[in-house]
Amino acid sequence: MSKLKIAIIISSTRPTRFGDIPAQWILAKANERPEIDAEIVDLRDFDLPFFDEMASNAWMPSANANAVKWQNKISEFDGYIFVTAEYNRSITGALKNALDQAYVNWNKKAFTAVGYGTVGGARAVEHLRTIGIELQMVATRSAVHIGGADFAAVHPGFGGTKSLNDLEASIGNSAKDSLDQLIWWSAAAKAARAEDAATAQAAE
Repeated sequence: MSKLKIAIIISSTRPTRFGDIPAQWILAKANERPEIDAEIVDLRDFDLPFFDEMASNAWMPSANANAVKWQNKISEFDGYIFVTAEYNRSITGALKNALDQAYVNWNKKAFTAVGYGTVGGARAVEHLRTIGIELQMVATRSAVHIGGADFAAVHPGFGGTKSLNDLEASIGNSAKDSLDQLIWWSAAAKAARAEDAATAQAAE
């Protein structure tokens, strides 16, 4: 099987966001794995409107050109790593809107997450998992949580001077577990999608 194409989606679009740092860190770890071909997908690059379609693209094609561009981009991938901040105990509004802008493009694919914040983005990641269920996605059991003293140590806004590579003892194992699980589920889902497509073609 060819390499798994994995998107690393940065969830915040704020000018002062922290998300670039963990995104680059998990990108390097993902691309160390021989099964993965990962790239960063930045919500800033898509200028998505607030969802205003007549219906989800599960029911009818989207009209907005930027929404279609987004759908086409995420369709390229076999799985996803969401790098998500926690805003008021949930994911960012930008990420929720991006998830809502597509439906069929997410279906039958796997994802994991890198959460960050005072509690490591734990509540945001858990909320993301429930959204993923509705989108017919598979969430990994493990995720990376950068929180507490670790978060302060690497966040420039809090005077942090360390890099995420300095936190290997704290978050290295969770990163490995997350990628292991993402590879397994993404490969399984990719094979199943291929089998479904072959069955459908044979029935034509």
